[in-house]
Amino acid sequence: MTLNCVVVDDSAIQRLSIVKLIENHSSLNLIAEYSSALETKNGLNTHKVDLIFLDIEMPVLNGFELLDVLNNKPQIIFVTGKTEYAFKAFNYDATDYLQKPITRERFNTAVEKAVEQHKLKLDFNETDGEHIFVKSNLKKRKVYIKDIKWIEALGDYVKLVTEENSLVVLSTMKAFEQELPEGKFLRIHKSYIVNLDKVDRFNSKNVEVGAYEIPLSRNKKSELVDALNNI
Repeated sequence: MTLNCVVVDDSAIQRLSIVKLIENHSSLNLIAEYSSALETKNGLNTHKVDLIFLDIEMPVLNGFELLDVLNNKPQIIFVTGKTEYAFKAFNYDATDYLQKPITRERFNTAVEKAVEQHKLKLDFNETDGEHIFVKSNLKKRKVYIKDIKWIEALGDYVKLVTEENSLVVLSTMKAFEQELPEGKFLRIHKSYIVNLDKVDRFNSKNVEVGAYEIPLSRNKKSELVDALNNI
């Protein structure tokens, strides 16, 4: 298995050191290298990327700010000279956090993690059914699409309500919405996304999912009608 990757660092010397490690690793295919977050954002629109080696301290937009504006995030391995960002990197669901200077052994360990996570993401078959993986309580959990009832905004987190339980996931509503299959879910309110297959009834103010009532924004009613007619 080979992961398509890019390197993002405003230092040409630091980029070169990562590029050499990538070129000597059989599981990595270097697609591009970028000197800024803005270049990266534009470049990701034209390249399919599985993994980003990302510096944090860059001018204009730093590494975290870049991730905030990306709709579909690849895996991230942060590369930085400081340890102070490690906790924040964890909150961004980073695959790993490498501190400069990077040894080949430490680099290879990070890549192994990325390859395993990529395999996990591709772990799909018809008997299991369509699913996504979310991180909740420090663990990766498989959630089947058919079991999701709705998603609710909770500040910097979202609550994923399923047939069996609820999971709290560190994510924005916009970012989580990008993880869901197109045409099966609809954001019916600034704080709610609903599984269209779970809608039992609705009126001008609420959508009923089983015994629960979820608020429906006035300007979303016609969109909901169209979406339900198309599933």
